[in-house]
Amino acid sequence: MPNWTISAVPTERREPRPISASRSQKRPDTWRVLRWALAVQLGFAAALLGTDLAQVLPRLAWPSNAPGLTDPIGPGDQTRRFTPDRLPARAPSPGSRPLPTTDDMPSRLSFATPQWQGKTVLTLTGRIAEGDATRFTEYLATQDTPPTLVYLNSPGGSVRDALDIGRTIRERKMNTVMSASDICLSACPYVLAAGVARYADQDAMVGVHQHYFGQNTVLPAFVAVEQIQRGQGDVMRYLQDMGVDPLLMQHALVTPADEIYLLTSEEREFYRLTTSLDPIE
Repeated sequence: MPNWTISAVPTERREPRPISASRSQKRPDTWRVLRWALAVQLGFAAALLGTDLAQVLPRLAWPSNAPGLTDPIGPGDQTRRFTPDRLPARAPSPGSRPLPTTDDMPSRLSFATPQWQGKTVLTLTGRIAEGDATRFTEYLATQDTPPTLVYLNSPGGSVRDALDIGRTIRERKMNTVMSASDICLSACPYVLAAGVARYADQDAMVGVHQHYFGQNTVLPAFVAVEQIQRGQGDVMRYLQDMGVDPLLMQHALVTPADEIYLLTSEEREFYRLTTSLDPIE
């Protein structure tokens, strides 16, 4: 029997080809790219922060010198200082409101359904915080027969929540009311606008000013501007849907956030923010 053997066939050994100088020059330095990207991001952040500070610092250094919130107003003299955290107490006149005015506004809306003049009414008191629109809907779901009369007393807050609360009020065909000692400022007038019938006592405070719609320093400037414009458009469309003249916004757009433009009774009627001159029963 033949003796078979298998021998390995030698192969040609090839040395790795060196990377040409041109190819090595085209390969990016990872750390250099990362450092460059970080530097660009820090530059954008610094520029945006500087822009925001440029808008805020003058207001801090030279705060509003407008009269105090409770100073009497007159046509052409309606801009007042506004600090939501420091609101003057306004004692309600006897028999004007189902619940007394609170000296310190709750940090978010407080809902209650007291008996008033032989029927159940709904009171909304305090600042409008994010998430209050959901809380409002959940609260109404607990009521066997939700009231149709809504008393408002709020310094404002979240615009988005105010619009959503207003839509819920209109869907349920509720009426909105303010007594002489109530305030409805900033975003609150959009809730007032939602009532099918709307009444505010002559001495009630109803005021508007500029709003913020979620912009912050981490957003590019063009995105922040886009958010503001979209937000203003949503508010104007909402007012029109509620039967309120969107020209009401002209006073808000020119009044800075640390001031408030208080509407006269004639202006509330002119812009159709209120619909009744007599208290709603």
